[in-house]
Amino acid sequence: MDYTIFLWIAMIILSTKLLGILSKRVGLPEVVGFLLAGILIGPSCFNLIDINTDNGLFLLNASELGVVFLMFEAGLTTEMVEMKKNIVASFVTALMGVILPLLGGTLIYSLFYHTDFSNYNQFLEALFVGVILTATSVSITVQTLKEMGKMNGPVGTTILGAAVLDDILGVIILSVVSGLKDTSVSPSSVLIKIAMYVIVVVTLCVVVKKAEPIIQNADHKRRAGLFAIAGALIMAYVSERFFGVADITGAYFAGLALSMSKTAGYIDLKVSDISNMFFSCIFFACIGIKITLGGMSSEAWLFAVALTMIAILTKVVGCGLGSRLCGFKGKEALQIGVGMISRGEVALIVADKGGAYGLVSSELFPPIVLMVIITTLITPLLLKVVFREKQ
Repeated sequence: MDYTIFLWIAMIILSTKLLGILSKRVGLPEVVGFLLAGILIGPSCFNLIDINTDNGLFLLNASELGVVFLMFEAGLTTEMVEMKKNIVASFVTALMGVILPLLGGTLIYSLFYHTDFSNYNQFLEALFVGVILTATSVSITVQTLKEMGKMNGPVGTTILGAAVLDDILGVIILSVVSGLKDTSVSPSSVLIKIAMYVIVVVTLCVVVKKAEPIIQNADHKRRAGLFAIAGALIMAYVSERFFGVADITGAYFAGLALSMSKTAGYIDLKVSDISNMFFSCIFFACIGIKITLGGMSSEAWLFAVALTMIAILTKVVGCGLGSRLCGFKGKEALQIGVGMISRGEVALIVADKGGAYGLVSSELFPPIVLMVIITTLITPLLLKVVFREKQ
């Protein structure tokens, strides 16, 4: 065993907490400090941690657990009454938040790289950039809204619901576009899997509801938390392994199924202890550690700037317009649009799949990564601004 991993974990915990405290002192969300800590100790700055090693693989796996715990917590603390009230708004918001980024990403790539739409492969490459922009990583938003006490209520639940639906819509679009490139992938089979996944989620909620007396009897007992965590991890695995839906979506639904239980508060307390003390620090730090910004050409930098602007505008306008159509006021629509900006690890996963399909070249990865880091950093800052109460 390489005991350097102990030093790396200590660096991550100390740097994230110290910069998190500093961020809060200057009026910024704590998560901003976590992300900056990752950038500082990663290859973009001091290069203290090498993610491309066995120890780095351990950190990446721990990071994945971090986001699973975070989304499980989000599900646990979601108010189902508010979620039901806003299900239509969530769907319309998600739909508009997919259509506009898809079009915007396709067009901006086409303008920069002079896409010949009569060339089938070039058209798919441009379209896939749009697919990358459809992604939404709600983990940053969840952490920020929790800090501000704004996660529940119509705006918070609409953001969460839209982000989950965004993931499902994104999976469908990703599968369809990749199916156009790779004939071994059947778009129809993906649609069937999504339908089956909905059935599984509904069944899970029904089973948990029926088991409510047993769950209540386990209230404030350690096994309640242990069984809940095991269930969330199983749901995360089943989602990825059998349905092609992101593990974080499965974890969120596991928490959502338990959110109406009287023991949800106790489970959330136990899960948050594990998450906040260890896994969440590693998750947010690893986002920054993964970033390598060196070696980009001037054209790539310009494209990165344009792509980032389109990424921000299409989510704010698309999701904001969708929520306005569902009756939200102007400021609330803006809050929802801003909450959907962050692309995070979801966009990186989609881009990585595009590389495997031959739809994303190695030259495109740095601009995409830059877009991801900026949208991830700017989301908590903008949320702080748009949720600010008038004095």
